[in-house]
Amino acid sequence: MAKDVIRPTDDEGRALGVRLLRTARSGALASLGPAGGPLSSLVSVATDPAGTPLILVSSLSAHTGQIIADPRSSLLLSAPGRGDPLAHPRISLLTRARRLDRESVEGARARQRFLARHPKAELYVDFTDFAFFALDVERASLNGGFARAYELASDDLILDVTDAAEILAIEEGAVAHMNEDHSDAIALYAAALGADGEAGPAWRCTGLDPDGLDLARGDATLRVPFPERVTTGAALRATLARMAQEARERAAAEASFPAAE
Repeated sequence: MAKDVIRPTDDEGRALGVRLLRTARSGALASLGPAGGPLSSLVSVATDPAGTPLILVSSLSAHTGQIIADPRSSLLLSAPGRGDPLAHPRISLLTRARRLDRESVEGARARQRFLARHPKAELYVDFTDFAFFALDVERASLNGGFARAYELASDDLILDVTDAAEILAIEEGAVAHMNEDHSDAIALYAAALGADGEAGPAWRCTGLDPDGLDLARGDATLRVPFPERVTTGAALRATLARMAQEARERAAAEASFPAAE
C-alpha cells in the first residue's frame, strides 16, 4: 500500500501557507489556452485584506485573455532562499480569476494595496490596457520542505472579514500613520521576527488586516501575526502598542545577557 505523504492539516501548515501567501511579491500564473493547454507567466502579486491574491496585468498579455475566457487558473508561490530551491517552501493555489471594477470599493482597495507592495507600479497602474484581477482561492497544495506536504482548503488561507468593516475602513489611514509616526515600532516588530537591523531602507507597513501586519523593506517582506484577531480600531491600537512594548522588553532582556564568547 502506498504511503500517504499528505500531513493532516494543522496550525503549522496553515501558518506557513498564510505566510507564503502574504509575503509573496511574485508568482507563476498558469492559465488555460484556447486548445486547453496551460500557459505559465510570471506576475507581480499582492493580497487583499482577506488574503486573496491580486494581480495587475495588461490586456496585451496572452494570459490576460485566457483568464477572461476561462477563469480557471493556478498560482505558484515560493519562498526565496539559497541552495536547492526544492528545499524551500512553496504553495500552489487553485484559483478562479475575477476582473475587478476599478471604480468599485474592491477595485480601489486593490489599487491601494498593490501599490503599497509594488510602489514602482505607479508608473503604469492607470494605463487603460491594465486591469486588476482577484484570484479567488478554491484550494491549495502546500510543500513546506521534506515530508511537510499539506492539502489546504480555501478557509485555511483566506480570512472571513465580514465582521471587520471598521478595520477595512481605517486600513489605508492606519498604514500611513504607522509609516509616518511609528517607524520605530515597525522596526521592533521586524526585529522580533528575526529580521536584521542592517543599514538600508526602513521597514514599512504595506497592509493590515484582522490577523496581522504586512511589512516590506526593499525586496524583503515579512508577515507579523497578531496574538489575537482584531476587528476594531481600538483593539488594533491596543494590540500594536502591546506588541511594541513586548518587543522592547525582549530586546532589553537580550541586551542584558549577551551571548557568551
